[in-house]
Amino acid sequence: MCNGNRGEDLAFQSFSLLFIYKRDRISSVSLSIFIRLLLCLCFVTIIGCTWKPRRMAHSGVHKDRGELRIHENLDELGTDLAEYIAELSEASVKERGVFAIAISGGSLIGLMGKLCEAPYNKTVDWAKWYVFWADERVVAKTHADSNYKLAKDGLLSKVPIVPSHVNSINDSVSAEEAADDYEFHVRQLVKTRTINVSDISDCPKFDLILLGMGSDGHVASLFPNHPVLDEKDEWVTFITDSPKSPPERITFTLPVINSASNVVMVVTGESKAEAVHLAIDDVGADCLSLPARLVQPTKGKLAWFLDKLAASKLDGSQFSE
Repeated sequence: MCNGNRGEDLAFQSFSLLFIYKRDRISSVSLSIFIRLLLCLCFVTIIGCTWKPRRMAHSGVHKDRGELRIHENLDELGTDLAEYIAELSEASVKERGVFAIAISGGSLIGLMGKLCEAPYNKTVDWAKWYVFWADERVVAKTHADSNYKLAKDGLLSKVPIVPSHVNSINDSVSAEEAADDYEFHVRQLVKTRTINVSDISDCPKFDLILLGMGSDGHVASLFPNHPVLDEKDEWVTFITDSPKSPPERITFTLPVINSASNVVMVVTGESKAEAVHLAIDDVGADCLSLPARLVQPTKGKLAWFLDKLAASKLDGSQFSE
Protein backbone atom coordinates (compact mmCIF):
# COMPACT_ATOMS: atom_id res chain seq x y z
CA MET A 1 0.00 0.00 0.00
CA CYS A 2 1.07 3.60 -0.59
CA ASN A 3 1.99 5.67 2.42
CA GLY A 4 1.36 9.40 1.96
CA ASN A 5 0.52 11.38 -1.16
CA ARG A 6 3.54 10.56 -3.33
CA GLY A 7 1.90 7.63 -5.17
CA GLU A 8 -1.46 9.34 -5.51
CA ASP A 9 0.07 12.47 -7.03
CA LEU A 10 2.07 10.52 -9.60
CA ALA A 11 -0.92 8.38 -10.54
CA PHE A 12 -3.01 11.51 -11.01
CA GLN A 13 -0.35 12.95 -13.30
CA SER A 14 -0.33 9.76 -15.38
CA PHE A 15 -4.08 9.71 -15.90
CA SER A 16 -4.11 13.46 -16.59
CA LEU A 17 -1.67 12.94 -19.44
CA LEU A 18 -3.82 10.11 -20.83
CA PHE A 19 -6.88 12.35 -20.73
CA ILE A 20 -5.06 15.16 -22.52
CA TYR A 21 -3.85 12.75 -25.19
CA LYS A 22 -7.34 11.44 -25.87
CA ARG A 23 -8.87 14.91 -25.89
CA ASP A 24 -6.34 16.40 -28.24
CA ARG A 25 -5.35 13.81 -30.84
CA ILE A 26 -3.46 16.43 -32.82
CA SER A 27 -0.27 16.43 -30.84
CA SER A 28 3.42 16.69 -31.48
CA VAL A 29 4.04 13.78 -29.15
CA SER A 30 3.85 10.44 -30.88
CA LEU A 31 1.92 7.53 -29.41
CA SER A 32 5.08 5.52 -28.78
CA ILE A 33 6.72 8.34 -26.86
CA PHE A 34 3.55 8.88 -24.88
CA ILE A 35 3.36 5.19 -23.94
CA ARG A 36 6.99 5.24 -22.81
CA LEU A 37 6.32 8.31 -20.71
CA LEU A 38 3.27 6.69 -19.18
CA LEU A 39 5.21 3.53 -18.35
CA CYS A 40 7.95 5.61 -16.70
CA LEU A 41 5.39 7.45 -14.60
CA CYS A 42 3.81 4.17 -13.55
CA PHE A 43 7.22 2.83 -12.54
CA VAL A 44 7.94 5.94 -10.47
CA THR A 45 4.49 5.59 -8.91
CA ILE A 46 5.30 2.05 -7.80
CA ILE A 47 8.63 3.18 -6.37
CA GLY A 48 6.86 6.02 -4.57
CA CYS A 49 4.43 3.53 -3.02
CA THR A 50 7.11 1.17 -1.76
CA TRP A 51 9.90 3.61 -0.86
CA LYS A 52 10.87 3.78 2.78
CA PRO A 53 13.48 5.99 4.45
CA ARG A 54 16.72 4.45 5.67
CA ARG A 55 16.48 3.13 9.17
CA MET A 56 19.10 2.54 11.82
CA ALA A 57 20.00 -1.06 12.54
CA HIS A 58 18.38 -0.95 15.96
CA SER A 59 16.86 1.51 18.36
CA GLY A 60 15.81 0.73 21.89
CA VAL A 61 15.95 1.72 25.53
CA HIS A 62 18.25 -0.02 27.97
CA LYS A 63 16.63 -0.70 31.32
CA ASP A 64 19.29 1.34 33.14
CA ARG A 65 21.54 3.08 30.62
CA GLY A 66 19.31 5.23 28.46
CA GLU A 67 18.42 5.15 24.77
CA LEU A 68 20.52 3.08 22.37
CA ARG A 69 20.61 4.06 18.70
CA ILE A 70 22.67 1.53 16.75
CA HIS A 71 23.47 2.30 13.11
CA GLU A 72 24.57 0.26 10.13
CA ASN A 73 27.41 2.64 9.23
CA LEU A 74 28.96 6.02 10.02
CA ASP A 75 27.01 7.84 7.33
CA GLU A 76 23.69 6.81 8.83
CA LEU A 77 24.95 7.59 12.31
CA GLY A 78 26.01 11.09 11.22
CA THR A 79 22.65 11.71 9.58
CA ASP A 80 20.72 10.62 12.66
CA LEU A 81 23.03 12.58 14.98
CA ALA A 82 22.55 15.80 12.99
CA GLU A 83 18.78 15.42 13.08
CA TYR A 84 18.85 14.68 16.81
CA ILE A 85 20.98 17.74 17.60
CA ALA A 86 18.87 19.97 15.35
CA GLU A 87 15.69 18.88 17.13
CA LEU A 88 17.20 19.56 20.57
CA SER A 89 18.39 22.95 19.34
CA GLU A 90 14.94 23.88 18.06
CA ALA A 91 13.24 22.79 21.30
CA SER A 92 15.73 24.68 23.48
CA VAL A 93 15.51 27.88 21.45
CA LYS A 94 11.72 27.78 21.64
CA GLU A 95 11.80 27.19 25.40
CA ARG A 96 14.74 29.37 26.52
CA GLY A 97 15.80 31.46 23.53
CA VAL A 98 19.28 29.89 23.46
CA PHE A 99 20.97 26.53 22.95
CA ALA A 100 23.96 25.89 25.23
CA ILE A 101 25.96 22.94 23.87
CA ALA A 102 29.22 21.51 25.16
CA ILE A 103 31.30 19.30 22.89
CA SER A 104 34.43 17.19 23.16
CA GLY A 105 37.06 16.33 20.57
CA GLY A 106 38.21 13.30 18.64
CA SER A 107 36.12 11.74 15.89
CA LEU A 108 32.98 13.33 17.31
CA ILE A 109 33.46 16.54 15.32
CA GLY A 110 33.66 14.66 12.03
CA LEU A 111 30.45 12.80 12.86
CA MET A 112 28.72 16.16 13.43
CA GLY A 113 29.68 17.22 9.93
CA LYS A 114 26.22 16.82 8.39
CA LEU A 115 25.12 19.83 10.42
CA CYS A 116 27.14 21.87 7.92
CA GLU A 117 25.03 20.54 5.06
CA ALA A 118 21.47 21.12 3.87
CA PRO A 119 19.00 21.44 5.39
CA TYR A 120 20.64 22.07 8.77
CA ASN A 121 23.05 24.79 7.65
CA LYS A 122 19.98 26.88 6.81
CA THR A 123 17.29 25.65 9.22
CA VAL A 124 19.21 25.54 12.52
CA ASP A 125 19.07 28.85 14.41
CA TRP A 126 22.85 29.14 14.67
CA ALA A 127 22.70 32.66 16.11
CA LYS A 128 21.20 31.18 19.29
CA TRP A 129 23.96 28.62 19.80
CA TYR A 130 26.47 29.02 22.64
CA VAL A 131 29.31 26.55 22.27
CA PHE A 132 31.48 25.22 25.12
CA TRP A 133 34.02 22.45 25.56
CA ALA A 134 33.44 19.53 27.92
CA ASP A 135 37.18 19.12 27.92
CA GLU A 136 40.13 20.75 26.25
CA ARG A 137 43.84 20.18 25.85
CA VAL A 138 45.89 23.03 27.31
CA VAL A 139 47.69 23.92 24.10
CA ALA A 140 47.57 26.87 21.73
CA LYS A 141 44.32 27.22 19.78
CA THR A 142 46.32 26.74 16.59
CA HIS A 143 47.90 23.50 17.82
CA ALA A 144 46.96 20.24 16.11
CA ASP A 145 45.90 18.78 19.49
CA SER A 146 43.46 21.60 20.24
CA ASN A 147 39.81 20.56 20.45
CA TYR A 148 38.93 24.15 19.61
CA LYS A 149 40.91 23.99 16.36
CA LEU A 150 39.32 20.66 15.49
CA ALA A 151 35.83 22.05 16.04
CA LYS A 152 36.57 25.33 14.26
CA ASP A 153 38.01 23.63 11.18
CA GLY A 154 35.37 20.90 11.00
CA LEU A 155 32.21 22.73 12.07
CA LEU A 156 32.26 26.23 13.51
CA SER A 157 33.83 27.94 10.49
CA LYS A 158 31.22 26.38 8.19
CA VAL A 159 28.06 27.61 9.91
CA PRO A 160 26.97 31.13 10.96
CA ILE A 161 27.62 30.84 14.70
CA VAL A 162 28.20 34.20 16.39
CA PRO A 163 31.96 34.32 17.17
CA SER A 164 31.39 35.75 20.66
CA HIS A 165 29.16 32.75 21.45
CA VAL A 166 32.10 30.37 21.05
CA ASN A 167 33.54 29.94 24.54
CA SER A 168 37.07 28.54 24.30
CA ILE A 169 39.60 28.33 27.12
CA ASN A 170 42.42 30.75 27.88
CA ASP A 171 45.35 29.00 26.21
CA SER A 172 48.01 31.37 27.56
CA VAL A 173 47.97 30.22 31.20
CA SER A 174 48.62 27.02 33.16
CA ALA A 175 46.14 24.15 33.25
CA GLU A 176 45.03 25.06 36.77
CA GLU A 177 44.51 28.70 35.86
CA ALA A 178 42.73 27.75 32.65
CA ALA A 179 40.30 25.53 34.60
CA ASP A 180 39.62 28.28 37.16
CA ASP A 181 39.12 30.85 34.41
CA TYR A 182 36.75 28.60 32.46
CA GLU A 183 34.66 27.80 35.52
CA PHE A 184 34.39 31.51 36.36
CA HIS A 185 33.24 32.20 32.78
CA VAL A 186 30.62 29.44 32.96
CA ARG A 187 29.38 30.78 36.31
CA GLN A 188 28.86 34.22 34.79
CA LEU A 189 26.74 32.75 32.02
CA VAL A 190 24.74 30.72 34.53
CA LYS A 191 23.92 33.97 36.35
CA THR A 192 22.46 35.41 33.15
CA ARG A 193 20.72 32.08 32.38
CA THR A 194 22.52 31.77 29.07
CA ILE A 195 23.27 28.41 30.62
CA ASN A 196 20.41 27.04 32.65
CA VAL A 197 20.89 25.95 36.27
CA SER A 198 20.01 22.60 37.80
CA ASP A 199 16.96 22.65 40.05
CA ILE A 200 18.52 20.12 42.42
CA SER A 201 22.02 21.62 42.72
CA ASP A 202 23.90 24.76 41.79
CA CYS A 203 25.47 23.06 38.77
CA PRO A 204 25.07 24.43 35.24
CA LYS A 205 22.43 22.61 33.23
CA PHE A 206 23.65 22.52 29.64
CA ASP A 207 21.02 21.84 27.03
CA LEU A 208 23.30 19.22 25.48
CA ILE A 209 26.69 17.72 26.32
CA LEU A 210 28.19 15.65 23.49
CA LEU A 211 30.84 13.13 24.47
CA GLY A 212 32.96 10.50 22.82
CA MET A 213 34.48 7.55 24.64
CA GLY A 214 37.96 6.05 24.56
CA SER A 215 38.71 2.34 24.35
CA ASP A 216 39.60 2.55 28.05
CA GLY A 217 36.15 3.92 28.87
CA HIS A 218 37.23 7.51 29.49
CA VAL A 219 34.93 10.42 28.68
CA ALA A 220 35.90 14.09 28.35
CA SER A 221 39.25 14.04 30.19
CA LEU A 222 37.97 11.83 32.99
CA PHE A 223 40.18 8.75 32.93
CA PRO A 224 39.79 5.43 34.77
CA ASN A 225 41.04 5.40 38.37
CA HIS A 226 41.94 9.10 38.26
CA PRO A 227 41.26 11.22 41.38
CA VAL A 228 39.20 13.77 39.39
CA LEU A 229 36.44 11.18 39.14
CA ASP A 230 35.72 11.91 42.81
CA GLU A 231 35.53 15.69 42.36
CA LYS A 232 32.18 16.90 43.69
CA ASP A 233 32.60 20.64 44.28
CA GLU A 234 34.34 22.06 41.21
CA TRP A 235 32.55 22.48 37.88
CA VAL A 236 35.76 22.51 35.87
CA THR A 237 38.97 20.86 36.99
CA PHE A 238 42.37 20.14 35.48
CA ILE A 239 44.85 17.31 35.11
CA THR A 240 48.54 17.37 34.33
CA ASP A 241 49.06 13.63 33.98
CA SER A 242 46.72 12.51 31.22
CA PRO A 243 47.58 8.96 30.08
CA LYS A 244 47.02 10.26 26.54
CA SER A 245 49.07 13.09 25.10
CA PRO A 246 49.02 16.00 25.71
CA PRO A 247 49.18 15.57 29.50
CA GLU A 248 47.69 18.93 30.56
CA ARG A 249 43.93 19.28 30.15
CA ILE A 250 40.84 20.85 31.64
CA THR A 251 37.57 18.96 31.95
CA PHE A 252 34.01 19.23 33.17
CA THR A 253 33.48 17.17 36.29
CA LEU A 254 30.90 14.40 36.61
CA PRO A 255 28.40 16.57 38.57
CA VAL A 256 28.30 19.02 35.65
CA ILE A 257 27.96 16.31 33.01
CA ASN A 258 25.21 14.58 34.98
CA SER A 259 23.30 17.85 35.47
CA ALA A 260 22.78 18.35 31.72
CA SER A 261 19.32 18.19 30.16
CA ASN A 262 20.71 15.85 27.50
CA VAL A 263 23.91 13.84 27.29
CA VAL A 264 24.80 12.08 24.05
CA MET A 265 27.56 9.48 23.91
CA VAL A 266 28.90 8.89 20.39
CA VAL A 267 31.04 5.77 20.04
CA THR A 268 32.21 3.99 16.89
CA GLY A 269 34.59 1.22 15.91
CA GLU A 270 35.36 -2.33 16.96
CA SER A 271 38.16 -1.17 19.27
CA LYS A 272 35.52 0.43 21.52
CA ALA A 273 33.20 -2.61 21.63
CA GLU A 274 34.48 -4.01 24.92
CA ALA A 275 34.32 -0.61 26.62
CA VAL A 276 30.76 -0.11 25.32
CA HIS A 277 29.82 -3.50 26.77
CA LEU A 278 31.32 -2.59 30.15
CA ALA A 279 29.73 0.87 30.12
CA ILE A 280 26.20 -0.29 29.25
CA ASP A 281 25.59 -3.95 30.10
CA ASP A 282 25.02 -5.39 33.57
CA VAL A 283 28.55 -6.61 34.27
CA GLY A 284 28.73 -6.50 38.05
CA ALA A 285 30.40 -4.16 40.50
CA ASP A 286 33.88 -4.39 38.94
CA CYS A 287 33.10 -1.85 36.23
CA LEU A 288 30.95 0.58 38.18
CA SER A 289 33.87 3.02 38.37
CA LEU A 290 34.39 3.09 34.59
CA PRO A 291 34.09 6.80 33.69
CA ALA A 292 31.60 6.18 30.88
CA ARG A 293 29.42 4.16 33.23
CA LEU A 294 29.40 7.04 35.70
CA VAL A 295 27.69 9.22 33.12
CA GLN A 296 24.08 9.11 34.25
CA PRO A 297 22.09 12.36 34.03
CA THR A 298 20.25 12.99 37.29
CA LYS A 299 17.12 14.41 35.68
CA GLY A 300 18.16 14.54 32.04
CA LYS A 301 18.21 12.15 29.11
CA LEU A 302 21.09 9.89 28.09
CA ALA A 303 21.37 8.62 24.51
CA TRP A 304 24.04 6.40 22.93
CA PHE A 305 24.82 6.73 19.22
CA LEU A 306 26.73 3.61 18.18
CA ASP A 307 27.71 1.91 14.97
CA LYS A 308 27.30 -1.85 14.64
CA LEU A 309 30.97 -2.51 15.37
CA ALA A 310 30.95 -0.57 18.63
CA ALA A 311 27.71 -2.31 19.64
CA SER A 312 28.86 -5.78 18.65
CA LYS A 313 29.42 -7.03 22.23
CA LEU A 314 26.24 -5.64 23.78
CA ASP A 315 23.79 -7.98 25.47
CA GLY A 316 20.71 -7.38 23.35
CA SER A 317 18.41 -8.89 25.97
CA GLN A 318 18.86 -5.86 28.20
CA PHE A 319 17.10 -3.30 26.06
CA SER A 320 13.63 -3.09 24.61
CA GLU A 321 12.25 -1.69 21.37
